[in-house]
Amino acid sequence: MTPSKNDCIPEQFIFGQVKSCPVVVNFKGEPVTSDAGLTLIAELDRKREITSRLAACFKDYREPNKILHPVNSLIAQRIYGLIMGYEDINDHETLRHDAIFALAVGKAINSEEESTTLAGKSTLNRLEHCPEDVSSREDSRYHRIEHDGSAIETLLVELFLESYQKPPRQIILDLDVTDDLVHGHQEETFFNPYYRGYCYAPLYIFCGKQILAAKLRASNVDPAEGGLGELQRVIQLIRSRWKNVKILIRGDSAYSRDDIMAWCESQAGIDYVLGLAQNPRLIQMSKSIQGRASEEYSEKVQTVVKFFETIFTDKEDLKQQAMTCVDNSIWYCSLDYKTLESWSRNRRVVAKVEYNNQKVDTRFIVTSLPTKKFLLDDSIHKNIVQGAIWRIL
Repeated sequence: MTPSKNDCIPEQFIFGQVKSCPVVVNFKGEPVTSDAGLTLIAELDRKREITSRLAACFKDYREPNKILHPVNSLIAQRIYGLIMGYEDINDHETLRHDAIFALAVGKAINSEEESTTLAGKSTLNRLEHCPEDVSSREDSRYHRIEHDGSAIETLLVELFLESYQKPPRQIILDLDVTDDLVHGHQEETFFNPYYRGYCYAPLYIFCGKQILAAKLRASNVDPAEGGLGELQRVIQLIRSRWKNVKILIRGDSAYSRDDIMAWCESQAGIDYVLGLAQNPRLIQMSKSIQGRASEEYSEKVQTVVKFFETIFTDKEDLKQQAMTCVDNSIWYCSLDYKTLESWSRNRRVVAKVEYNNQKVDTRFIVTSLPTKKFLLDDSIHKNIVQGAIWRIL
């Protein structure tokens, strides 16, 4: 039953004071905005101090008495725009007059003391981009805000560490690369056939949904380029706070490189699970479980066919119908494998063969985890390890 209008009890949410203007959300106002949720994001940001800490990673050479938009306001405006789906910096030519955005960055609305106009696209562009011919921000006429790249990279890891009340027993770090499509003639852009477009190929390190590293790169580089260096930097920061945390490195076949695996093997408490591209040698080594998967699948189909024969009078297409009722047969095996040239030593490779009536799907991973890791009594640790492997396979 839908309640009548008179049965509705209007609720309102009281937000923190901005300057001298209280902010009240209810259903009685005439103007409507689709970005009102930004007020909640701004409240969270003020408590976590994310944008203010990011702003501290910038150095402002502008004359203080001529600054209309301080760095912390520029950073907050740009990040809030991205959160709300306004990716293009040109969007801020309109957003600079939006009362919700003014409220979020701490401007006083409906006040004669302070203008609610925010920074436009040109001002924000000077924050994000600096031409190569500008050697000194301090002496530049237009580009006078300088960032500290190392401090920003460190901040990402610090925010991740602070999100835990106590050190976890184990974490999984994911290495990944994706495409960042470009529009126009940006420098260092190339056509990437895998992503079918002109793009950048940034490198990322995640832990769950939290990002620990983001490195912008051209799309014509090796997907693993810079991966080891970023892993070493991030893990050093993590271990400076969490001495005994176990770390599992996870990635696809682009990262099954000897330098990454050798470094992990030389470190205490660090293991890896990396995808491995199949080749004729690996396929041949896994032939035994392909046969077993085929036999098991056939047996399951025959069992269902015999059951169908007892209940259906029409004997035609029973096998085809049985195949739709039978799960794929999945088998695993462990291999001792070394490439002909690129690897410095033998390593453990796990093969997964999935068999059905249409195809045989064979996949491989290389890992430093021994078999005993799967036989632990600690179910939590066991589930973490198994989950990491099955996600790649």
